[in-house]
Amino acid sequence: MQISGTQIEDTFAEAFRMRYVRLVITAHDEHWLDAAVRELTGYSSSIISCDSEAGRERHLSPAETPDGRPGAAVLLFGFSADSLKSVVPNRVGQCVMTCPTTAVYDGLGEGDERIPLGKTIRYFGDGFQKSKLIGGRRYWRIPVMDGEFVVEDRVFVAKGIGGGNFILQGESQVVALAAARRAIQAIDPLPGVITPFPGGVARSGSKVGSRYKALKASTADAYCPTLRGRVPTSLVEGANAAYEIVIDGADEAAIAHAMAVGIRAAAGPGILAITAGNYGGKLGKFHFQLREVLA
Repeated sequence: MQISGTQIEDTFAEAFRMRYVRLVITAHDEHWLDAAVRELTGYSSSIISCDSEAGRERHLSPAETPDGRPGAAVLLFGFSADSLKSVVPNRVGQCVMTCPTTAVYDGLGEGDERIPLGKTIRYFGDGFQKSKLIGGRRYWRIPVMDGEFVVEDRVFVAKGIGGGNFILQGESQVVALAAARRAIQAIDPLPGVITPFPGGVARSGSKVGSRYKALKASTADAYCPTLRGRVPTSLVEGANAAYEIVIDGADEAAIAHAMAVGIRAAAGPGILAITAGNYGGKLGKFHFQLREVLA
């Protein structure tokens, strides 16, 4: 199968079950909103070593937010609701409450269970915090130096999927970078998905395990152009750079759609092949066949 001259390999991306929360963050203007989102989603590219995988899902207009201000929806993924119980309040307390003018609300409205958010952070108010029940939802008002930080008491946790992916193989680094940016720009507006790596792109794709026992994962040597001739390669002839786009999403349909949109945007001159990362079906139960995704 080819798209715009790019060979689409007959393989699948392997993904696994995760849990996630969707937070709606609002602020006085786009400047402070962007500052809060960047801080909240920092150091969250891979669950291999980070406490979560997080990213901005999409911008929200004032008409879409609970308080009528500029907003953004952010998704945070973890392996379990229990892990998110500590991750989410910690990140919100340290990265959003500290940011001028912000407020945080639950962005799901339903899910398998709920975890505390404002219920945990409220103690920062040192007894001066106040709660408010509106429409059956409880919020906390925590005094801060520019007024009050408003945060929802609890947020829902839902089942999600982590690890959807595709890998670009370009004839040069410049060509592969341009294709990766096209893919991310196409995926960015889509609902229900995030691309958690820097700029949405992973240069250091990994494989499970290592010759060093302490490591859970190590470099994907089959895609490293400098290791050609030293290890069996998965790079096609003429490919000198590869980038992986990893996608976490709310469900299979959201990830499949994002993969299709990203692959079609990336394909073109100089992108010799697009493939995907899997471990023979041993890592996760969700298998995204590239040809089916693109059908």
